[in-house]
Amino acid sequence: MTQAYDHLAEWFEFLNDDCDYQKWSQYFIEGLRKRNAGKKGFDLGCGNGTFTRALQRAGFEMTGGDLSEAMLSKAVRLSREEGLSIPFYKTDAANFRSPDRYAFILSANDCINYLPQEKLAAAFKRIAGRLERGGLFWFDVSSEYKLTEKVANNMFGDDRDDVTYIEFNTLKKDRVETDVTLFVKEGELFRRYDERHIRYIHKRDALLAALSAAGFAVEVEGHLGENTFQSDRLNFICKKVSS
Repeated sequence: MTQAYDHLAEWFEFLNDDCDYQKWSQYFIEGLRKRNAGKKGFDLGCGNGTFTRALQRAGFEMTGGDLSEAMLSKAVRLSREEGLSIPFYKTDAANFRSPDRYAFILSANDCINYLPQEKLAAAFKRIAGRLERGGLFWFDVSSEYKLTEKVANNMFGDDRDDVTYIEFNTLKKDRVETDVTLFVKEGELFRRYDERHIRYIHKRDALLAALSAAGFAVEVEGHLGENTFQSDRLNFICKKVSS
């Protein structure tokens, strides 16, 4: 059993091609412009760099960071293939450090779900410290409703020509543990890879309390701006209001 995304990184965007990354990226682009965010941004937990590249193409000055070296390698490769010059480096939300300050920090697609509850307060304070005054911290989480009612104790899979994906999800007290199996075609055979992911269940009120303590004013909306009631994904759009 390997670490999260050691092998899934290579196939992540391919297997998630049904989530409409173009529409999702445009949601962030329009939201940042609407809120008069500055140009300099950091994509924290950037994964393959999907949103990093989209924001760069839209005129923002992006940097990307992720804990997974495999994800970062794919992000660098895809950026170069698109002719984009984007710096990427290894970092994580729990111990985020940077010599620079940013107009906004984006952390999309469950990055914060990978943080245990006891690390949230310190992580939010670190992130606030790397924002300019009035800067935005925009992150989403898979909602408590989604993780407990839809994901927990269920199996999901996807069978393609060159890769088969299977995941088994187990609900624990404060988290969902996901065992992922990949069968990847190599020549005439398929090689099996296994890795484990842990997503922590974050309650809305606990997130709001930690964000307030870190000096943020917060608005919350569902996925792509929908109503938050039973939304699978909650967006926390946080403005730094204290130094």
